Amino acid sequence: MANVSIIGSGFIGRAWAISYARAGHDVVIWDLEKEATIKAVSYISDVLGDLRGNGLLNGITPAQILARLTTSDDLQEALKETNYVQENTPENLDIKKDVFAKLDKWTPGDAVIASSTSALLPSKFTEDLHGRDRCLVVHPINPPYLVPAAEIVPAPWTSDQTVTKAKEMLISAGHKPIVMKRELDGFVMNRLQGALLEEAFRLVEDGYASIEDVDIGIRDGLALRWSFMGPFETIDLNAPGGVRDYVERYEGIYQNIFPSMCHRADWSGALLDRIEADRREVLAEDKLVERQVWRDKRLMALAAHKLQAAKDIKEN
Repeated sequence: MANVSIIGSGFIGRAWAISYARAGHDVVIWDLEKEATIKAVSYISDVLGDLRGNGLLNGITPAQILARLTTSDDLQEALKETNYVQENTPENLDIKKDVFAKLDKWTPGDAVIASSTSALLPSKFTEDLHGRDRCLVVHPINPPYLVPAAEIVPAPWTSDQTVTKAKEMLISAGHKPIVMKRELDGFVMNRLQGALLEEAFRLVEDGYASIEDVDIGIRDGLALRWSFMGPFETIDLNAPGGVRDYVERYEGIYQNIFPSMCHRADWSGALLDRIEADRREVLAEDKLVERQVWRDKRLMALAAHKLQAAKDIKEN
């Protein structure tokens, strides 16, 4: 088992703490504000009961998870014996540079230093570090203790050994690593999500569908398959002869569609006003936090179902 340092204890940091403590690692949580770490442990304590009720604690108790968590208001102390650092500070390049300089200085030389950033390329904040070869991005899909996929994004100078260590660390905590060969704006997940969002906004802006129609298409349509298959496996199974047969049958449809997809919708202004008004009719702003809790409970139920289905349905 490893010593893990969680740097920044907001939504992402506390979620990573659950993920790694559940896997048996000892986790220390640091935040610039001492009260933030107290709030983080309180949040973790509150959510563990639901995780246990859904069979998502790997057979251990909430008390055992909490026993693996400590907090620190001294960054250097929190890094002293670490094997793996997961940084979760704000999406600000200057902050990342400052924090990573300290992480590089104060961690043992063989520790992996990973950032949860969803928008900044690792080369932008690690270039000048002495130990830049052990730095990379490990970007989760929130919350990581319920969503297994996580992106490993190396900088041009990140060593293969560091990528391998990060991959092994994720797998040890039950994650499914997406290992990028090199860095790219948006990584994998935001580029895929962005393509879908672009079309969703276009369909609404151009008057072809309402936001609820679009949500139905994903929620009650494509996502049912996508919850256990990716797009390539989906098309491989959607034609009698597999992926080549699918392309031969249907590529022309997508060629015809593509020209109408080559303009950006304006996400702001009147379109945003319309989308926001439609959403607020469905969900009042003061109900957002309540709905987020509902979302996480649904994710727990889905995760529990997928675990059980993997046992019950023979995998080839």
